[in-house]
Amino acid sequence: MIALRKTLLSIGLALSVAAPLVATTSGMAIAATKAEINRDADEALQTLYRTNPAAEALAKTAKAVLIFPEIVKGGFIFGGAYGEGVLKQGVAPVNYYNSVSASWGLQVGAQTYGYAVFLMTEKALEFLDKTAGWELGVGPTIVVVNEGVAKNLSTTTAKEDAYAFIFDQTGLMAGVQIEGTKITKINPVD
Repeated sequence: MIALRKTLLSIGLALSVAAPLVATTSGMAIAATKAEINRDADEALQTLYRTNPAAEALAKTAKAVLIFPEIVKGGFIFGGAYGEGVLKQGVAPVNYYNSVSASWGLQVGAQTYGYAVFLMTEKALEFLDKTAGWELGVGPTIVVVNEGVAKNLSTTTAKEDAYAFIFDQTGLMAGVQIEGTKITKINPVD
């Protein structure tokens, strides 16, 4: 009986994640307000800086930081993830984006996490601005920073276009992969 409840919960979570994905791809983006996104992004960034000094060091030389404070991911064979974020240059919000990914295969469960992408070059910033959507892994070089990379990362060794930090991972799914995620500009309400 417990296994059946977990399976039904996973299916429900997958469907709840799939609904925003369908709405987003059909042109009906479901967005939080700008104030909510900004508040959540600021809190998430401060949490990231407290737990990962390499992220705070990169922020000082980054051209901009793209922050997704909470991504919700769920799946039962087919899965999806969705979240909203903000691009900041310094402390000023520049644009708002959603992060959408879909997957299929052997998977069951749900999780939440956040991620921040530090755009280190004008090339990366321009690519984000000029494309109709940035599929991570295509375009500017992006390095996902794990614990091992973070130990050797400094502003003098950071030579790539962008660095991504994943944080606050909770839930029942194993691992987080952002490659293949599509980032698209949105227009949340004021």
